[in-house]
Amino acid sequence: GDFWRGLYQRPAFLLIVTTLIWGSNAVAARLAVGHVSPMMLTTARWCIACTALWFVARQQVAQHLPALRGRWTYLALMGVSGFTAFNALFYAAAHHTTAVNLALIQGMIPVLVLLGGVLFLRLPVTALQMLGVVITLAGVAIVASRGTWAVLATLDFNIGDLWILLACVLYAGYTLGLRSRPVVPPLVFFSAVAGVAALASLPLLAAEVATGRFFWPTPQGWLILVYV
Repeated sequence: GDFWRGLYQRPAFLLIVTTLIWGSNAVAARLAVGHVSPMMLTTARWCIACTALWFVARQQVAQHLPALRGRWTYLALMGVSGFTAFNALFYAAAHHTTAVNLALIQGMIPVLVLLGGVLFLRLPVTALQMLGVVITLAGVAIVASRGTWAVLATLDFNIGDLWILLACVLYAGYTLGLRSRPVVPPLVFFSAVAGVAALASLPLLAAEVATGRFFWPTPQGWLILVYV
């Protein structure tokens, strides 16, 4: 018990687990093609999350509502850019590009975070951080190319790649914005931003329906929705 509690309190461990779970989102995005439409996936993702949060966090949210209400502009910007727009662009991009390109471009986020921190927040960059970025990009390149330079040179980029690049820029901004989050418990903050994301996704879903691109998820699509 003490071992697991100690492990749970280690930021490095939490970040590794988070990365593994979040990285599987790229796989889910590709599996969703043909089984659930992109905006349906975006909306359902946050509606399901908000339903779960209602049961576990509603009392904490109510308790810290004054602090959240005073930062509604910040919360709206974080929810729309970091959650709704990122997911919408990511899931839409999966219909136009490969999982390899998704992973390759997604690996740019650490670089964008460092650049944004230096340019806009004047944050110092350590040699260890730069080494981490180099290792991350090298790992992504090796996986994408299967260890062969010829494969990497033949990668094609299209509109889906531009969408995922824009999504990564938005998520990097969200990551930097976390430095200014309200002084509330993490679950309360996440609940507030998730609520914004769910509401902001509704117009996107309506547009998908209006343009005839919406379709009801298949059985596999429902499983993907629950997973994400």
